[in-house]
Amino acid sequence: MTGAGVGRDQLRAWAGFASGGIMAALLALVCTGAPLAAQPVTVFAAASLKTALDDIATAYTAETGAAVTLSFAGSSALARQIQLGAPADIFISANEAWMDVLEDEGLLAPGSRLDLVGNRLVLIGHGDRPAMPLDQALAWDARIAMALVDAVPAGIYGKVALQSLGLWDAAAPRVVQADNVRAALAFVALGEAPLGIVYATDAGVEPGVSVLDVFPETSHPPIRYPAALLSDAGAGAADFLAYLQGDAAGAVFDRLGFSRPGD
Repeated sequence: MTGAGVGRDQLRAWAGFASGGIMAALLALVCTGAPLAAQPVTVFAAASLKTALDDIATAYTAETGAAVTLSFAGSSALARQIQLGAPADIFISANEAWMDVLEDEGLLAPGSRLDLVGNRLVLIGHGDRPAMPLDQALAWDARIAMALVDAVPAGIYGKVALQSLGLWDAAAPRVVQADNVRAALAFVALGEAPLGIVYATDAGVEPGVSVLDVFPETSHPPIRYPAALLSDAGAGAADFLAYLQGDAAGAVFDRLGFSRPGD
């Protein structure tokens, strides 16, 4: 009995020591300002942001230690995944309509929505081709790669632009639709479609295509990329969203040809 009693007392003493040690360590972190472990972040983003966000996330992780998981697809597909409960912290859409859908359903953190960057719409051709006016290039009897014209922002913008310029009826039978704008870009780069309609920033990172012409800004609504925290975003999400608005991320967006709010 005595031995058992001594054992319990020793265990209590050791437990008190360990508890005190942990508390002392936590207090030391607070007092010295040492950072706690960075929180991971999951971002659902429009496919046209892949090159930029890959670079930005790498820099952010190197600076903070926080892991950033990036999931790219057409904005419509991502929004539907979020509606079905996919575990995202941040959503960045290539148009306002899909962000509006999530906001109307109460899936965004109130007050977190902002316009991150903007873009331009261009007509591209396979390989090294000289510039050519839209109407002349689209007069070719050639297939035209576009993102889904009734669901994906790049495709929606492209269809509206062609309609406003009076070119849609002639072009529509030759349109080859892809799941997202990067897939449309790949069709043209591989020569599966001689022409394509993509964002200027997509064309800028693909050496297998040439920009034939830029669509007038008046031919389609402004191309804006809204970003927001999801209502159940993790603790680290706000930090990464703030980083996306900072100078380091801005330099990446500028280098790749995105416009910034107010430009």
